Amino acid sequence: MLTASLGAPGAPLRILCLGAHCDDIEIGCGGAVLRLLAERPGSTVRWVAFASNPAREVEARAGASGFLDKAADRQVVIHKFRDGYLPFQGAEVKDAFEAAKNDFRPDVILTHHRHDRHQDHRMVAELTWNTYRDHLILEYEIPKYEGDLGTPNLFVPLPEAVARRKIELIVRSYPSQAGKRWFRPETFEAVLRLRGIECNAPDGFAEAFHATKVVV
Repeated sequence: MLTASLGAPGAPLRILCLGAHCDDIEIGCGGAVLRLLAERPGSTVRWVAFASNPAREVEARAGASGFLDKAADRQVVIHKFRDGYLPFQGAEVKDAFEAAKNDFRPDVILTHHRHDRHQDHRMVAELTWNTYRDHLILEYEIPKYEGDLGTPNLFVPLPEAVARRKIELIVRSYPSQAGKRWFRPETFEAVLRLRGIECNAPDGFAEAFHATKVVV
């Protein structure tokens, strides 16, 4: 299998992570972020969640802190839009995108999949493409009841230690979600192992993304 690199191997990156909810980035692309920051010293990250409340914001900042401890510079932005209602607050959400696009120029953007069946996820994905027209955008996946994982075409193999670290940080950072049936270490490991099989990852773990447009 032919592998690819994001720019020059080892060079620092400017990474933009976008999530509709406070735990989406961690679940969807936390492993890739951990790996990139370990392999690309000097990288900077802007980490943005859109729907939140005071309790969830505390969790989100704790989660981001754990995932970004190797970042040379970081900015964590937690908006306070209403969970489940992003499409009905569309003008305000778009204003937040427009306000942010000129003061951080990312090399790679990690965001939701445009065909995600959750309305908040889909809104963030659509506005990502609407706002950033000349960027590498990788769309991550979130396991959920709707069963919309799809068929991704870009894989990031993860060392087992990174996969375990991702799962541990998610579970530790979000105690408010512990009562949900799907919010379990086994769920997160199952997705990582499935994608690890599909890309023949050396340690058997991987995250997967939809790369709609890639220029070589």
